[in-house]
Amino acid sequence: MVAALSHIRVLDLSRVLAGPWATQQLGDFGAEVIKIERPGSGDDTRAWGPPFLVGGDGQATAESAYYLCTNRAKKSVTIDMAQPEGQRLVRDLAAKSDVVIENFKVGALRKYGLDYATLRAANPALIYCSITGFGQDGPLADRAGYDVMIQGMGGLMGITGEPAGEPMKVGVAVADLFTGMYAANAILAALAHRERTGEGQAIDIALLDAQIAMLANVASNYLVGGQLPQRHGNAHANIVPYQAFACRDGHIILAVGNDGQFARFCEIAGRPELSGDPRFATNPARVAHRDELVGMITEWMRSRDMADWIAALEAAGVPCGPINRLDAVFAHPQVVARGIRVEVPHPAGGSVPLVANPVKFSATPVSYEAAPPLLGQHTREVLAGVLGLDAAEIDRLAAARVI
Repeated sequence: MVAALSHIRVLDLSRVLAGPWATQQLGDFGAEVIKIERPGSGDDTRAWGPPFLVGGDGQATAESAYYLCTNRAKKSVTIDMAQPEGQRLVRDLAAKSDVVIENFKVGALRKYGLDYATLRAANPALIYCSITGFGQDGPLADRAGYDVMIQGMGGLMGITGEPAGEPMKVGVAVADLFTGMYAANAILAALAHRERTGEGQAIDIALLDAQIAMLANVASNYLVGGQLPQRHGNAHANIVPYQAFACRDGHIILAVGNDGQFARFCEIAGRPELSGDPRFATNPARVAHRDELVGMITEWMRSRDMADWIAALEAAGVPCGPINRLDAVFAHPQVVARGIRVEVPHPAGGSVPLVANPVKFSATPVSYEAAPPLLGQHTREVLAGVLGLDAAEIDRLAAARVI
């Protein structure tokens, strides 16, 4: 079966998370992704462990779990871009690629002749995506950007955490992940434009911009209402009750999204009269009387076990759910049925467990045949197959430590 992007070649000059997250998405959709890495060390995340994958011989490999999460469906090619011959190889690969993605500092690739203007001259149809902390212009363009710093600067930490506590970052590097998804989406849009016009283009994506864009309704609340948002812990700024509550034996999420659901919740809680109380009858009223209502619900929830609450609420169509650890997440029947965990054969022996792509295509399903590659695993294959270099030339480049 032909994959959706099987006609597209992506040259990936990025490392760590935002760029590799974007190119893994494109690889999942069938693109040929050629990942350029430094000889001897490769992507920084290869060393970001433990844990490391255990190979077929029962011994730990050099493949960190961090690296494995974002580099499947790619070919690893080691090239020293500091050497002129290495730069030439990358330029030649770019000339035969549809997309280049990079996350170097602004202007850093110009000295190697790997900037957009240089590569576009040889390949006018090229789509060139640059990911940086702050974008290609503006007073902070030259600064490096890191996820936790961007979560702080971009407002996410300011709205995350308990009201009386300190600002908190999210448990995963969401600024990087948001940016990677925006990058993949932008590349697909640029490919669609090129199909109509034949024109390539440059794409400028900044972590800070993407983080602010993902503030969604919270940013809109500020822009429209003019009020600075507050931290609500696990609660929702605009909906009540919509948060975590402690039961007798653990915590659950109660997510009442409308007045009908609230009325059914009150019935289950044994307080049906409260759904008609003017203080609580509508969501705006419940938001205005948040503290009073949440205080009452807190007491009700502590009187029963999690399973009891969840069974009663689900039967009445009131949205709710447990707060699961990852062992419970991957053991959940729904997660198992959806195939969210996949096992992919790994060149070190055995297999590597990965989280599947959540997109389900009816005609071009995602294939899970290519595990995250070993460092330099495909160097000879790509140089011979894409650039047409013979074995002697590849041996010479290896001897000169260009590859």
